[in-house]
Amino acid sequence: MTQLLSARAGIITAQMKEVAEKEMLEPEVIRQGVEAGTIVIPANINHSGLVPCGIGKGLRTKVNANLGTSTALRGLKGELEKLETALSAGTDAVMDLSTGGEINEIRREILCHCPVPLGTVPIYQSVVEAKEKRGSIVAMTADDIFATLETQAGDGVDFFTVHCGVTMETISRLRRQGRVTDIVSRGGALLTGWMLHNQKENPLLEEFDRLLDICLKYDVTLSLGDGLRPGCLADATDRAQIQELIVLGELVERSRKAGVQVMVEGPGHLPLDQVIPNIMLQKSLCNGAPFYVLGPLVTDVAPGYDHITSAIGGALAAMAGADFLCYVTPSEHLGLPSVQDVREGVIACRLAGHAADYVKDVQGARDWDLAMAKARKELDWEKQFALALDPEKARRCWEAHNPEKIEACTMCGDFCAMKLVGEYLGKAPEDC
Repeated sequence: MTQLLSARAGIITAQMKEVAEKEMLEPEVIRQGVEAGTIVIPANINHSGLVPCGIGKGLRTKVNANLGTSTALRGLKGELEKLETALSAGTDAVMDLSTGGEINEIRREILCHCPVPLGTVPIYQSVVEAKEKRGSIVAMTADDIFATLETQAGDGVDFFTVHCGVTMETISRLRRQGRVTDIVSRGGALLTGWMLHNQKENPLLEEFDRLLDICLKYDVTLSLGDGLRPGCLADATDRAQIQELIVLGELVERSRKAGVQVMVEGPGHLPLDQVIPNIMLQKSLCNGAPFYVLGPLVTDVAPGYDHITSAIGGALAAMAGADFLCYVTPSEHLGLPSVQDVREGVIACRLAGHAADYVKDVQGARDWDLAMAKARKELDWEKQFALALDPEKARRCWEAHNPEKIEACTMCGDFCAMKLVGEYLGKAPEDC
């Protein structure tokens, strides 16, 4: 029985209890959220060692880190190192987007070392294998796609990104309106190429019930992908993007009726003034389904700094109701991320999520900031390091700039505002 079907039956599962404990909420609150579809708990029955994570309304904003090989960089060792780094930096989930090397072996090894929910984009493996077996991506069959889905679900993958909203109609709308960057989603582009070559509708949409059956069997959460997300600010919130979102909203209803947990993915690149309206639109069209956004990136001109670009958009998005932020690393638009890029991407994304959680008054968010403020007032450096979003960097920075370890930091030295005011504020005038 899936988490959703259990919730409908009034059952509070072990996963719901764990999520409730981590979120400092009552288990019944989590059960009700899962039942309503506003909370998902990606938890494949075959993912051993999984620590359950709740994503959705009223919960802490969650962060995902993307890993995976490419045709240029195929090594498993490096991806396991990135996994360890992402986990140590505090990621809540991981996606394996591998397209190079032994994809099954890579995914299974990552799963073995991954205590957080793991997601994939199954179409990647399907097209890689179609090219190897049949000599062409467009020679892929619907059965190839569903064989991959069955294999990955059986291995223990917790959530699938599936681009079911890329349809002949949405592609036609994109063509009529035109775009600067056309389609930047790799999954969306692969399916579009297959559909146009074969003059067939998207098999993930045509055989959606077949997809739901696999998800029901293993309790895989669907993450309905935005294959037509805007790839630059100029393309934001256009007809193709919104048409796809309408389709995804309808599929949310079908998934829930079948007992399958579902969330929805979103843009992408958005100007600042379009971030909040996009979140509101998704929540309306998709009936409150958890929203998973890439960034969004709020400018196109910052290669090398896109972890910052996306953190700006991510904070706005999460404040408006986005539930799940996919990290963007400094190497976005430039290449496969390094281990250090992974760390910086996770930290920047967590920062964005927490900034929003403070405003939304998510349980515990304001307490964290208040504890840090008090530690600063007390010049308690060890407590400040312990409370820091990135304790390792905070300590390293302090030690580098304060080799003599004076009580105050070297910014103010003897004229530390905290120290001076703390010394005199509580005294009577005659004692000063």
